Amino acid sequence: MTKKRVFSGIQPTGNTHLGNYLGAIRRWAAEQADKTNFFCVVDLHSLTVPQDPAQLRHETRSMAAMLLACGIDPQQSTVFVQSHVTAHAEGCWLLNCITPLGWLQRMTQFKDKSARQESVLTGLLDYPVLMAGDILFYDADEVPVGEDQKQHVELTRDIAQRFNALYDTEFFVIPQPVIAKVAARVMGLDDPTVKMSKSLADKRGHAVRLLDSPDEILYVFKRAVTDSGREIRFADEPEKAGVNNLLSIYQAVTGKEKDAVEADFATARGYGDLKVRVAEVVIEALRPIQARHAELMADTGELDQVLAEGAARAREISQPKVDEMKHIMGLVAASVHPTSESGMPLQDRL
Repeated sequence: MTKKRVFSGIQPTGNTHLGNYLGAIRRWAAEQADKTNFFCVVDLHSLTVPQDPAQLRHETRSMAAMLLACGIDPQQSTVFVQSHVTAHAEGCWLLNCITPLGWLQRMTQFKDKSARQESVLTGLLDYPVLMAGDILFYDADEVPVGEDQKQHVELTRDIAQRFNALYDTEFFVIPQPVIAKVAARVMGLDDPTVKMSKSLADKRGHAVRLLDSPDEILYVFKRAVTDSGREIRFADEPEKAGVNNLLSIYQAVTGKEKDAVEADFATARGYGDLKVRVAEVVIEALRPIQARHAELMADTGELDQVLAEGAARAREISQPKVDEMKHIMGLVAASVHPTSESGMPLQDRL
């Protein structure tokens, strides 16, 4: 049976946190042997807001190192940097030319982010089209995303269907969003009604970042918001949101069923015990990840080689797709100039 093809992208914006790991990255690693996977550090997406160039280069490598440290195996999966494969930017323009402006203006994330900015960059509006290309140029069947990105995958489906209809073809595979059932939405420890977010990860107490020290992780969990009760169980009541979040994190890290999780805390002495024990399992889970990340970043030769090989494999699939897309849309193919024995194009020697 042919394996399903999966595309996953993650921005190199720093502050990769526990929600990113439990909700996405760990699942990517666990399922990579079952599917054909493309894991992309989407640095072009990061340019939709101003970036410090040196910091962006560092965070791009760090994010790639984090994927490998979390268990992504370059022998099983293709790991690469978005800007290393020019088909993404080239193909995005082609998709722009068949995507109605109104589709982009109705996107929830664009409306939310643009409302908070004095000057809105075009890239912020166009972000979903670039994301659509990321997915479509690899014929991805599945796209693992959080709830907040589901609308973008739905837009990708709309764009693919529009292209297929306009050119009377079945050129693009129509992808499906895949949302994890456990810990798909890890909430902020300082506010369990708000999803744990990269944009708030610098706010101490909000998130556990994957590179935080054990002392910092314990500090953040000890200050997690709960309620005035003592009963440790999963519950639907709004006031139990903090306890639910802690139990969900514990469940995701340990892999236990809900009944077993509640049984583990049956003799706990209140929420203080809950917070410490959740912190302990998180610290132990992150320890080998932090060690491997430090090793890769100390000498980036191995990392850069993995990314170069990944980009080469990604180009083999995405560039022919974009070239065929250009042909379908009526563009003239570039001529291949003959070369001399020296390898110099003949026209350059005339």
